[in-house]
Amino acid sequence: MELKNREEILVSICCITYNQKNYIRDTLEGFVSQKTNFSYEVLIHDDASTDGTADIIREYARRYPEKMKPILQLENQYAKGLYNVSGTYNFPRARGRYIAMCEGDDYWTDRYKLQRQVDFMEAHPDCSLVFHSARIEVQGRALTEKRMRPYRKSRQVSPKEMIDKTSGYPTASLMFRTDMVKKLPDFYIKAPLADIPLQLMAAARGWAYYMDRPMCVYRLGGSSSWTTWMKQGDYEKKQEQYFQEMKKMYQSFDRETGGCFHKEAQRAAARIRFLTKVNTRKYEEVLAKKNRKFYRELNWRTRFFIRFEVMAPNLYGIAWRLFHHSEK
Repeated sequence: MELKNREEILVSICCITYNQKNYIRDTLEGFVSQKTNFSYEVLIHDDASTDGTADIIREYARRYPEKMKPILQLENQYAKGLYNVSGTYNFPRARGRYIAMCEGDDYWTDRYKLQRQVDFMEAHPDCSLVFHSARIEVQGRALTEKRMRPYRKSRQVSPKEMIDKTSGYPTASLMFRTDMVKKLPDFYIKAPLADIPLQLMAAARGWAYYMDRPMCVYRLGGSSSWTTWMKQGDYEKKQEQYFQEMKKMYQSFDRETGGCFHKEAQRAAARIRFLTKVNTRKYEEVLAKKNRKFYRELNWRTRFFIRFEVMAPNLYGIAWRLFHHSEK
């Protein structure tokens, strides 16, 4: 690794927060505890939290002034229609050669995470993205997998696999080259979320590498998470809107890449449609023959409960009520 001096910033950690007081200390500790042979910065943007999150960020900024570079909003930017927070406030000020992502309700558990990822990217200049597995922590009660593990071993991932994938990549695991986000395409700016378009941008630039090591924690079901917000109000309407926006994102990506990944983009959009039907329990469509390939991609637990609800709805309802009553 060639640096002009030890103080040159090599990695910019980009973090966005909103009302994550109960989680943000774990996130910030994961940042400052990294063991590296290079310098890094923490670019953190708080979107006018009302629960004391900003006070904790100020505390860490005082303790680590050379690392922590916060923006603490007084007005909520998301409520004003600015959805692309990272692209507007964090990416433009990144001084590092690489960007590492982590939102304020997730956290890193391996002190050598950054070093491992940087070492790989430095040794492989044609690699566009490095990511890894995550442990899952459920907030509340839910039956889910214990790990977010896209692949079963460490390996190279082709651009087509990055686009047309059967499992998500943990946002807190992503590291990519900063020059990738200096000019953001429309499909990123207009997307309803940030992680998938980042992966599409990386796919357009080359291959990725997956490290089969759980170096972070993905918190599922936090009170301020995107998933929790989606389930509030008219969930079915939100899911349909989400699919339409994601479909437009894949179509825009397809155009910007000259149709090189047309088949993969189409299939990825169709998978999103299928998953919204799973989420809204439209099981007649979920189990339709045309969706069999996507149904087989679901984990065994999800397939079991779908069949359970379809074949024995009354018994399923009793089991569901007993399970959720036990958490009170």
